[in-house]
Amino acid sequence: MINSDYKKIKRVLITNDEIQRRISEVAAAITEEYRGKPLLLVGILSGVFVFMADLCRKIQTPSEVAFMYVKSYCGTKSTAMVDIVMDLNRDISNYHVVLVEDIVDTGRTLHEVDAILRSRNPLSLKVVTLLDKPSKRVNDFQPDISLFKIPDLFVIGYGLDFNEKYRELPYIAEYDESI
Repeated sequence: MINSDYKKIKRVLITNDEIQRRISEVAAAITEEYRGKPLLLVGILSGVFVFMADLCRKIQTPSEVAFMYVKSYCGTKSTAMVDIVMDLNRDISNYHVVLVEDIVDTGRTLHEVDAILRSRNPLSLKVVTLLDKPSKRVNDFQPDISLFKIPDLFVIGYGLDFNEKYRELPYIAEYDESI
């Protein structure tokens, strides 16, 4: 039973066990690909912090971590504007960069951030996203690795929010906009 503080949860889409299983698989692949190479994980704040922490802990090769803060949402709607609030404060040209995101829907944010980072000449760059919502894509951007593809629903939990709430949920849930 979901308590009354969480009445906006329509249903759980992806359990924590499912999330952890997929993170372990992706972390093992990243470990294998980048073992012995200079690895930089770049997370897009704020929604990625839970996923990034779990992914980082499961990668079994030394890596560094950095964050960018990018805004493109207001409530449940994309603003169609990408605002880099906090950029990286380091040279990435000597790193293999894995850009880590919580969700790719329209693709605008990742398309822009990907282009910015590629212009800084990393040794390589891959994009890993927890959730992929391809039905919402407005450009041809595709992440290299998607842990889960989801339908066109507004989701919360596991770091994803609605107006900064629900990030603490240990699973991915559909947000009920009708209540």
